[in-house]
Amino acid sequence: MLPSLVSAALQFPTVVVTFLLTLIALYWLLVLIRLAPLELFERDSLRDDHMASTLVSLGFAGVPATLALSVLVLFAGALSLAIELLALRWFSLGMLRVPVGVLVLWISFAVASPIAAAVCHALQRALHRYQPFKRRCLLGATVVVLERHNNEYATAQLENEPGSTVKLHCKAEDCPQTGERRVLVKYLADEGSYRSVIEQQYLDTRVRVKKLRLHRKHHSNGYST
Repeated sequence: MLPSLVSAALQFPTVVVTFLLTLIALYWLLVLIRLAPLELFERDSLRDDHMASTLVSLGFAGVPATLALSVLVLFAGALSLAIELLALRWFSLGMLRVPVGVLVLWISFAVASPIAAAVCHALQRALHRYQPFKRRCLLGATVVVLERHNNEYATAQLENEPGSTVKLHCKAEDCPQTGERRVLVKYLADEGSYRSVIEQQYLDTRVRVKKLRLHRKHHSNGYST
């Protein structure tokens, strides 16, 4: 059984995920011995396109990017390995293994994404008890405003997490109001607080940005008239 698993893990496309899992294992080893940062892919804002904002759009809001990637690749690897053992190894694909393998990778990650997101969210409440998981990784998370202290700050609670509160930064033209549902969009490290926007405004902006990207892709592919 073990030789079959090793052989399958070293076949394309599973070997791609095997390589990624090896890198991830090495990364977590470096984190344990404090030679690598836990917030490796985190940024202070969701405004620009980067790994963290992409993961937020996939449903990993409030989850550290490194943890989200680790769980996602683990589940995708399991699915890819299962497809290799149950189907691919029984066929002589020849050169077709490359396009078929690419398709298998895409399917594996597409199926694994919502499963990994659900697992990560199940772990969220426990994770947010620890300070390293209460900073940049919370970007994209939804909060409910509890109290406005003055014209500079307000206190908010993470959605469905009664014990986890954050400090919101007030702007003159947009200060959080008690009871509002808001999304954390920027971390202010020097203050230990977050800038936020009203949830519906955040969702509307995401829809507009998605439409704009599709429009640009449409024109870049030569379909403009």
